Amino acid sequence: MGNLTNRKWWAAAGVRAIKTAAQTAVAAIGTSAAMGEVSWAAVASTAALAAIVSLLTSMAGLPEVDAAEGAE
Repeated sequence: MGNLTNRKWWAAAGVRAIKTAAQTAVAAIGTSAAMGEVSWAAVASTAALAAIVSLLTSMAGLPEVDAAEGAE
């Protein structure tokens, strides 16, 4: 739980979550468009869930943030 007070961890985890959400949104838009109509609510909820899962996964550790650095 030391990551929750580490500023570098939050920055790295945030960037990963944003990238994951964007990638998921692009995939959802493409899939929806191929099916005929884009459901923006479904795209938004899918992207939000992907971002949350990304943050939770990042709690296991991020290679770009050394765990020994501690809080800054």
